[in-house]
Amino acid sequence: MSDDRERRIDDALSSLVDALIPRRHTDDDDDISDNRHENALDFVKGIIDSQVAPAVISDVNHASDLIKKKLIRNSPSPDKALRFSNLYARLLTQPVLSQKWAILHLLYQLADSNAPERYARASPSPSFTQEAPQSNLEAAPPLVGSSLLNSRTGRVTGDGGAFVDAFSQMGLHKLPDHGGSRWSRGEVNVAFGPLGESGKERSSSVMTKMGLLAQNHPPLNPPEASLLRDLPFTLQGLSSTNLPFASISSLMLPPTLPFPIISLLHTLAEPSLLYRGLSAFAQSVEGGLVGQSLRAALGEELRAYLGLVAALEGEIRCALAMAEVNEPRGGIGKAAVTLKRCVVWTREATMGLRLMSLMVEKSKSKKGGQLISMIHGFSSSHGDPFVGAFAERLLMHVTRPFYDMLRQWIYDGELSDPHFEFFVLEQHSNIDTETNGDGRARGGATSVWEYKYRLDEEMIPSIITKDFAKKVFLIGKSLNFIRYGCGDSAWVEGYSKAASKELRYGDTATLETSIDEAYKATMARLIHLMADKFKLFEHLKALKKYLLLGQGDFIALLMENLSSNLDRPANTLYRHNLTAQLEHAIRGSNAQFDSPDVLRRLDARMLELSHGEIGWDVFTLEYKIDAPVDVIVTPYGSRQYLKVFNFLWRVKRVEFALGSTWRRYMTGARGVLASVADKVGADWKIARCCVAEMIHFVCQLQYYILFEVIESSWDTLQVAMGKPECTLDDLIEEHARYLQAITHKGLLGNARAGGNTSKEEGFLAQLHEILKIMLAYKDAVDGLYSFSVAEFTRRQEATAKIETRTAQGKWGITEQDEEELSSPSSAAMGRGGGRGQGSESLNSTPFSGANNFGIGLGEDQMLPSLRQRLKHLSSDFRARVNILLGDLAYQPDVDMRFLGVVMNFNDVYNPIRRKMHKSGQRDKKSKAGGSSGVSKDSAA
Repeated sequence: MSDDRERRIDDALSSLVDALIPRRHTDDDDDISDNRHENALDFVKGIIDSQVAPAVISDVNHASDLIKKKLIRNSPSPDKALRFSNLYARLLTQPVLSQKWAILHLLYQLADSNAPERYARASPSPSFTQEAPQSNLEAAPPLVGSSLLNSRTGRVTGDGGAFVDAFSQMGLHKLPDHGGSRWSRGEVNVAFGPLGESGKERSSSVMTKMGLLAQNHPPLNPPEASLLRDLPFTLQGLSSTNLPFASISSLMLPPTLPFPIISLLHTLAEPSLLYRGLSAFAQSVEGGLVGQSLRAALGEELRAYLGLVAALEGEIRCALAMAEVNEPRGGIGKAAVTLKRCVVWTREATMGLRLMSLMVEKSKSKKGGQLISMIHGFSSSHGDPFVGAFAERLLMHVTRPFYDMLRQWIYDGELSDPHFEFFVLEQHSNIDTETNGDGRARGGATSVWEYKYRLDEEMIPSIITKDFAKKVFLIGKSLNFIRYGCGDSAWVEGYSKAASKELRYGDTATLETSIDEAYKATMARLIHLMADKFKLFEHLKALKKYLLLGQGDFIALLMENLSSNLDRPANTLYRHNLTAQLEHAIRGSNAQFDSPDVLRRLDARMLELSHGEIGWDVFTLEYKIDAPVDVIVTPYGSRQYLKVFNFLWRVKRVEFALGSTWRRYMTGARGVLASVADKVGADWKIARCCVAEMIHFVCQLQYYILFEVIESSWDTLQVAMGKPECTLDDLIEEHARYLQAITHKGLLGNARAGGNTSKEEGFLAQLHEILKIMLAYKDAVDGLYSFSVAEFTRRQEATAKIETRTAQGKWGITEQDEEELSSPSSAAMGRGGGRGQGSESLNSTPFSGANNFGIGLGEDQMLPSLRQRLKHLSSDFRARVNILLGDLAYQPDVDMRFLGVVMNFNDVYNPIRRKMHKSGQRDKKSKAGGSSGVSKDSAA
């Protein structure tokens, strides 16, 4: 089989030589023709046996694309291109043909060649044999070293490095291999022998034309050969004899050269000047890690450019060595290298240098993520595939420091960014003493979580999204908090060793998977620590039970135990007495079954004292929160809890006072009060109705705050915190929303005032005034009760005296006794009303005169004064309730409107809508008769 194949190849070559070179000329004999035929056949066999690498890469897809484009370009109809696609598909299915690319390439070359009829029987001219090697060189511009053109991507790959990809072009020919591909002129003449007379005539005619051109071409000064000899130095940014550099940005050209040569030198000067500027930039040491990485990547590209210059220098030396000095223009016209060809060969390199220079200009005043975003903009927003591929290759090097910082942040929780190039910033200020914009002081674990690190959105590179950056920021911050805030560095180190992976640009799937896994692992661990180790949910429940009055039996027992102590002036109270009563309330209620850690954090303390305050005004409960739970229950949140507790404690105090008074009244109604019903019965009926209204108001207010606000908000908080994807930031946000709900809705919208100091216009101020009126009315009713007891005592004494005198046989009553009984002493008043005056006294109310009414007054003045006082307080209470209900009716919140409906379910009140500034004037007038405040508004 092999002999038959060789025989067929020989026959085909012989036929091809016969078609190109005729066997016989008119003046040749048979021996000369046969000898010439044999020499040509040996020459062709030598070319085939030498296995010279083809001038283009053997890519069947590329050859198919070239043919298809040619068919589309030459024919307006797409039928030929469609037919070729079908034939090409059939060709690919033929397993017998192994050189499909060679067939397609031959057909493509034949399509561009001239008709062969004129040369079918003509002998080849000398110009053909001489120009054969040159045509290969002309079609193949020198690239970097021994680089090869990738047929799939159109990039040049090889020893030249990364610049080869940038300076290649689709379908660009490569350099012929010098080891066996170059045939000398003598070898060609030996192979083909002397040609016929017709060939000599054509050669002489061609030489005559070249001679004419050379005679009309003026001599160059300096010659082109000298310019070519200096060109490699110029391309490397080095001065030479004919092309010196005046500065780093200017090149001096010989003024004696003609304009066409000057134009070519201008074109060649551009890469030279660009290289000098880029080389200076690459050798500088300024900038951070990403900037240095960019300099290193540009340095590698410049080294590839120097490889191109080295290859070009080799071609220039070979061309100058083969040039004949006696020829016109020094033989440059026949050489393989000219200035014009150098321009063509450096065109791709110039584009790369121009692009790098543009990147260097835009990189000024940029660093880190901004620098990466700038380079990525060329890759994603530029339409030129060359620019996109070049930017993508640069990003592979430039992003390495960024991904190293990213890996250390998401796996170790440590920020390694000495030049502030990462999108996470560590704030080194004194965060423990600083305050927020709203005046809240920072401190504790809150500072570590919220203020130690900050997300710098300007440094987020465009290769990642903002949501992705926020997730990365949360992962690293959580790991750092677990390590330093929770004291669990052992888990962080183990997690880092087990999960750490190498991250690099372009591997988007691995990066997203790594981030998702790290996010889930860190969030799960952090929530586990907060819930199990630090008992977060147990502390939140304890805050609700004790500071939001959720533990009813404990609060009732505590208030009952403290009532006698808190009635005294505040400066006579001692903290150990308060804590003792607190312990007694804990042991006497279901609070004793809570964990010791929770009970240890509960404490009773007094607020800052002021002149004239009583114990009710300064007492408060405190629940101590320490790190790391104070990340969620912040110091500001603790103050909000204290504010709600003080308000609820005040409402509870009014309820306790009204309830105690109501029980005493109902007990006395069957005894003492029944005996004096003829004198004060109508007054007690009015008083009981008004007290019942006040108790209803207080009960509805407590129901609204405890159930409609606190319980519903608590259920929402539990649902939000129970989500499986919940993070620490979500816990903080949900708890803040929970506090906002109970302070805004529970305090009837006072939080919306934004810390406004003029409280006369808020709902909370109206409630405070109503509660003061209730306590004042309770004291007035206690005065009425004392008067009733005094009247009952006076009547009992008179009855006893009458019975005694009657038994002695005297008149039961005399005129003097009638005068004494008509003017009862203040001592009798004091005996009957001592409890009413001392109990539940409120010397800070605007109606402090109610405590001492009746002192020094006669019977004719005492009872009318009490009646007038009760009537005034009752009417004032109704007026303020009407205003409050009128304001609640127009609130946007449904629950607040529902509170107004519940308080006035039977339409006993007539709600009044008034303007806020008028209410302030009304409040000022109502305060004119007494002192201010029941308790510390600042703490509330």
